Amino acid sequence: MAKRDYYEVLGVPKDASESDIKKAYRKAAMKYHPDKFANSSEAEKKDAEDKFKEINEAYEILSDPQKKAAYDQYGHAAFEAGGPGGAGGFGGFGQGGGFGGFDFGDVDLGDIFGDFFGGGRSRRSQEPKVHQGSDLRYNLELTLEEVAFGVEKEIKYKRNGKCHTCHGSGAEPGHSMKTCDKCNGSGHIRTQQRSIFGIQTVMHECDQCHGTGKIPEKACSTCRGTGVEKEVVTRKIKIPAGVETGQGLIVRDGGDAGKNDGVYGDLRVFFIVKEHEIFKRNGNDIYCEVPIGMTTAVLGGEVEVPTIDGKSKIKIPEGTQNGKVFRLREKGINHSGRRGSEIITIKVETPTNLTDKQKKILEEFDESLGKKNYKESHSFMEKIKKFFKKFDN
Repeated sequence: MAKRDYYEVLGVPKDASESDIKKAYRKAAMKYHPDKFANSSEAEKKDAEDKFKEINEAYEILSDPQKKAAYDQYGHAAFEAGGPGGAGGFGGFGQGGGFGGFDFGDVDLGDIFGDFFGGGRSRRSQEPKVHQGSDLRYNLELTLEEVAFGVEKEIKYKRNGKCHTCHGSGAEPGHSMKTCDKCNGSGHIRTQQRSIFGIQTVMHECDQCHGTGKIPEKACSTCRGTGVEKEVVTRKIKIPAGVETGQGLIVRDGGDAGKNDGVYGDLRVFFIVKEHEIFKRNGNDIYCEVPIGMTTAVLGGEVEVPTIDGKSKIKIPEGTQNGKVFRLREKGINHSGRRGSEIITIKVETPTNLTDKQKKILEEFDESLGKKNYKESHSFMEKIKKFFKKFDN
């Protein structure tokens, strides 16, 4: 399904302030937090979980000025994979629930939203935990040619996947899961401790079921009850034209699997555009310095130049000076259906290692030249003469 606009997800206009975005996020996250649906049907739980993840994803992008600017320019193409324009992004990313390994499912709503909603405690203390797998990072090198037109790349990396024996449950095949007898299925243990404020009740994650509320009747012999094992994953991702170093995309569920049949984290792919031996890039334009011989500069001619499309030719006018700039339109980086230009700067190369005969020929040639051949030099000399006159008096 097509992804919804992030502003629509949070219910704010595109010119919303940082404060308005934060308030909208808190309100939406409070509405769809998993704690609210503890006693709902599986379908309702799944729907709330999807919306909660979508809300968190939207907030991480819109709350970060750099990512927000990227989203405003590129849309979802800045941050996603798997379709036309499925990349982009800029610096760091996140998907709902992930946020660098931070598990929103284990956070007390009273702590997160208390300052906004006036406090209150969550039922989190009574609900088992759903583990979120860690997000992973992948640095992907790209050539300028790949960036110019977009490319599909295949990447391979290691991650913690769901155990192939128990399929993530942690239980040996033929054995089911049972309620944890240490926390009675709550996922938490209550303990009391004395402090200067008196005796306080403290909630700790159950160290036997790790907050899930369930343990296997018999632990899986492959993963030893964790539900995860190392695996090598191969993915194909589509990268749109025009991306730059530091940008990237998010591959949903491409990260580590959560323990005890938890959900997958995301894979964050960061782009590194390699330096090119001929071209330099500035935005959607590319720059190239082309050396030509002195004779070609004087007499003019046709010179073959490189472009990211292949070979091309430009006409060098008679008397071309060093530093002359030529623009080849539609020969730069393609971005959103529009291409930049290639900017060519001419570098007139002065010959070296001349023989005596060559030097003599040049001296004779130079003696034959006059003002009309060196207009700039003679004009400059006239200005110098006028300048020095005031020192003669």
